[in-house]
Amino acid sequence: MKLSEIIDENNIVPELKAKDKKGVLEELAQVIADHEPSIDKRALVKVLVEREHLGTTGIGDGVAIPHGKLKGVERPLISFGRSKDGLDFQSIDRQPVHLFFLLVAPDNSSGIHLHVLAKIAKILKSNTFRKRLMEIGTKKELYQTIVRADEEY
Repeated sequence: MKLSEIIDENNIVPELKAKDKKGVLEELAQVIADHEPSIDKRALVKVLVEREHLGTTGIGDGVAIPHGKLKGVERPLISFGRSKDGLDFQSIDRQPVHLFFLLVAPDNSSGIHLHVLAKIAKILKSNTFRKRLMEIGTKKELYQTIVRADEEY
């Protein structure tokens, strides 16, 4: 499954307003809920917060991939947000997080869910890709960069 099939340019936030973990989860969940009427933002945030209690999704190198499964979701969906200043997300390397890929998947989709998580983690291993995401400005440029990176891997 290609990321271009599950991320929409409208689900990209070039500069997050949130200043803490819960705020990021709420802001990125809202972006998805705004474009997917079947998704209840409160239910999604609850699932994401519960997942964070199991262990942080801040994977290091300034990256977090909060994720969860939600009943009523038809297909995997991604939102992306960037915080140029970075914020504490209890990342495993204890460094501020700047890049956030939020993934929500159908509650019965462990195979697809894990495949998409692995794909996101793989492209985020590239220091060049992370640096590019930090340097570019518009939603359109961010979207194109993500889609292009997915095609390369």
